[in-house]
Amino acid sequence: MDSRFLDTLVAVIECGSVAEAARRLNLTAAGITQRVRALETEIGVSLMVRVGRNVRPTAAAVAILQRAKGIQRDVRDLKSIATSGLLSGELRLGVMPTMLTGFLPDVLGVFGNAHPNIDIRVIRAPSADVYRKLANGQIDAALTSEPPFAMPKTIAWSLLREEPFVVLAPISMKAHHAHAMLSKEPFIRLDRNVYAGRLIDRYLRANCIQPRERLELDGLDAIVIMVDRGIGVTLLPDWPPPWPEGLNLRKLPLPGRGLTRRIGLCWDRSSLRLGLIDAFLHHAQHVRPQAKP
Repeated sequence: MDSRFLDTLVAVIECGSVAEAARRLNLTAAGITQRVRALETEIGVSLMVRVGRNVRPTAAAVAILQRAKGIQRDVRDLKSIATSGLLSGELRLGVMPTMLTGFLPDVLGVFGNAHPNIDIRVIRAPSADVYRKLANGQIDAALTSEPPFAMPKTIAWSLLREEPFVVLAPISMKAHHAHAMLSKEPFIRLDRNVYAGRLIDRYLRANCIQPRERLELDGLDAIVIMVDRGIGVTLLPDWPPPWPEGLNLRKLPLPGRGLTRRIGLCWDRSSLRLGLIDAFLHHAQHVRPQAKP
């Protein structure tokens, strides 16, 4: 199958007309029609129906659209791999929320200057969802916390930073031992559907702490604002800034070895975009995090 025929199909679907697709691809309308018909003959189904001066995709065309776009990306990546010059192509990067504002911008600043021909598509999602998207092939790499389970050998992992967990309380609250505060004060819990929330749950159980739960939320920013307003205390990773402005919080370290969230990049070892992933990883490993407020 000629990949140019797939390019033509995608262009016609996105433009909604043969004439507009012809202008985009610098072809004649007859050339566009000929390519679509050749693709229909090869696949064995009708892909377009005419509606007045426009065309619309059939159900079969809609069904293969995303796969066709994936093949387009793969072809671009193969061309990038085959050349020894500048890296180019699209890198689909899943990022959990705290890294999206506190770490990724610093990486992209230097990465974009070094590799202007690499387009990064950022997909924001909680840690568990980011990993699931990677496993399903929806993204090429994930900037996320280390899963609380053994990853398959097909998935590579590189540690980028470690964040200690701290007890956070309103500045007006009298400081006690960290464990005592977690046991006695109203507790705002991080959602156990995210990896850090599961780590917190394990830590509380291991240390026989039964908190007085008031809320369970999936956003770190929302939780620290609740704490600032005096609604309760929490246990969270000390993530890189920026944090919400105007907070007056007391941070208490955990006793002993405490608890740490490990942040890293994971990717499929067989990905066609390994060159792009390696380039991103190189810059991520050399970014200096901003000082904490």
